[in-house]
Amino acid sequence: MTLFKPIKIKDLELCSNIIYSPLAGCSDLPFRKMVRKYTDSLIFTEMTKAEALARGDKGTFSMLSYTKDMHPIGAQICTSKKEIAGTCAPIIEDLGFDLLDLNCGCPVDKVTKDGSGSALLKNPEELGKIIYEMQKRVSIPITVKIRAGWDEETINAKEVTKIAEQAGASAIFIHGRTRKQGYKGPAIWDYIKDACGGERSILVFANGDIKCRKSAEDVLLQTGADGVLISRVTMGGPHVARTIFEGENAPASPHPLELVEAHVKEIIRYQNPRKALSDIRRVACWYLRERKEYTDLRRGINKAGSVEQALLLIQSTKCPL
Repeated sequence: MTLFKPIKIKDLELCSNIIYSPLAGCSDLPFRKMVRKYTDSLIFTEMTKAEALARGDKGTFSMLSYTKDMHPIGAQICTSKKEIAGTCAPIIEDLGFDLLDLNCGCPVDKVTKDGSGSALLKNPEELGKIIYEMQKRVSIPITVKIRAGWDEETINAKEVTKIAEQAGASAIFIHGRTRKQGYKGPAIWDYIKDACGGERSILVFANGDIKCRKSAEDVLLQTGADGVLISRVTMGGPHVARTIFEGENAPASPHPLELVEAHVKEIIRYQNPRKALSDIRRVACWYLRERKEYTDLRRGINKAGSVEQALLLIQSTKCPL
């Protein structure tokens, strides 16, 4: 059985059924540049507020910037209002994106307080109306990212999957945790399995606790999902999809120092010096946090007074033979 393979979402042909999740504070242009060095898998921009996009906010449009080599690429919006979603869908299509995703999984209070993100799981009928309003206005695939439910008493991933399918969504990404869990405790893959059962035309992608090829194989075999959405493992692992897809045939993983240097250079090209320095500190932690031999380097980067100083510290640290 071939678990990792090309896949088609509506008319969008993808080289792999391993997809990079849209992550706030992670999936910016430098990160996507790094991913494209290693794979042609589907990637996303960061989640954007649909209301800000609809009113033409420059900062929001900046978050949606991408380069031609980043295709296939999707955008993700967050809203609880079908009219706003319907307005934004053609904007996303006109910007050249290959796919549009509705975020119904974000658990943070500042998102859920207005009924957006995972709060939509408490109102699945409205969620369906939002999806329908989006898909009828564009030709690109519409997808939706959800959690298993709001809490353990209201697990409704199976119900939401059916509603999304009936509303015209082409795929659904299911995180096996509830909103109440946040990122604590294990992802319950059986919730995803329930949503995969029976006849369906919508593709289901499993998400949660997928860290390597073995866990990706396990979730696909256990759930019957069509593919996987990889999330936090990509923070410090832009090459992870290639490692999962190719397995033993994959090239050796780049050394963390090589990765962090390349990522820092992308940040410097993209951001102003002040923002770049902040981003460099955050990104360096991704790559080096589990390497005790680089504790001093991490501390040095956190104390660096300029991007040039931070880069020099990285370049002057030698990779072990």
